[in-house]
Amino acid sequence: MAVAYAGTLAALLMLGLASGTAAAVDPVTPVETAADRVVDLETLVVSGTQPGPGMWKVSWGDNTLYILGTVSPLPRRMEWESAEVEAVVARSQAVIAPPMISVGTDIGFFRGMTLVPALLRARNNPGKRPLREAVTPELYARWEVLKARYIGRDRGVERRRPLLAAQELYEAALRRSGLRMSGVIWPVVTAAAKSAGVAVTDTTVRLPVEDPRRVLEELNSSDLADRECFEGTMARIETDLDNMRARANAWAVGDIEALAALPYEDHYRTCMDALTGSALARRLGLDDLQERAAQAWLDNVEQALAQHPTSFSMLAMQHLLGDGGMLERLAAKGYAIEAP
Repeated sequence: MAVAYAGTLAALLMLGLASGTAAAVDPVTPVETAADRVVDLETLVVSGTQPGPGMWKVSWGDNTLYILGTVSPLPRRMEWESAEVEAVVARSQAVIAPPMISVGTDIGFFRGMTLVPALLRARNNPGKRPLREAVTPELYARWEVLKARYIGRDRGVERRRPLLAAQELYEAALRRSGLRMSGVIWPVVTAAAKSAGVAVTDTTVRLPVEDPRRVLEELNSSDLADRECFEGTMARIETDLDNMRARANAWAVGDIEALAALPYEDHYRTCMDALTGSALARRLGLDDLQERAAQAWLDNVEQALAQHPTSFSMLAMQHLLGDGGMLERLAAKGYAIEAP
């Protein structure tokens, strides 16, 4: 469920409620220079009003669930022609939110303010080390090339932990490429549901943290091994931007065959796998959150199909299609699947 969790990686660390990633450093020995590795083909990103893809239909008897497959990022200047989805939402009895993860604690505003200094320290490397000292020389050489291209002279990012520095770089690269991570689909869906008076079924797995100050203190003193995530994010920027543009274009014009054919490199999967494998993450109960969120979505879908003539949901394409994808899991349970 990488798209649903895309903001979660940075959010967990920014909130000081997870330990980042915990993968061992695997030194990189490039066969070409960092500059040679950057792939920045000028594929034009579509703009204007675009239809997006059709919806899958999942049926159980006379009841039907419509699923919109999503991708991220999408064209920044695209306006989605959402009338078909809005019409489905308007006649639905339930809208099922995509899987989400919430890690945190219910504390008052003033108590939360007392955590801000520790939270800000958690954003940076222990001992005030610069990023140059937190990663291998090979990785930092690649970082310098990409930072110069997409971020510029910002010095603050040089103090960030590798996971957060990589996320900032990724978002900057998307902006420069005419892409955006979010804000296209779900706001339209929720607005349509509110207008029609349709209930939105939450699919959030919540993990409470009882002592955030203690967790922050442990985080501040930890030398996190999140460099595999750092390397994976840079590799995706170096090699996959053109494919990202192509996928964004394919979604915008509704070309599902092209979406299925295009390669997809999910650096968030590497980051999340490393994150949930850390000792602190396991102690907090983060290690199985992804599967729990997937199961929560499936449970909500099955309940909707059992109870409502019409319902709607949305899910990232890479988790909807392919071996082990949600459509395959639903088909295995006996539901009828109709492709767009």
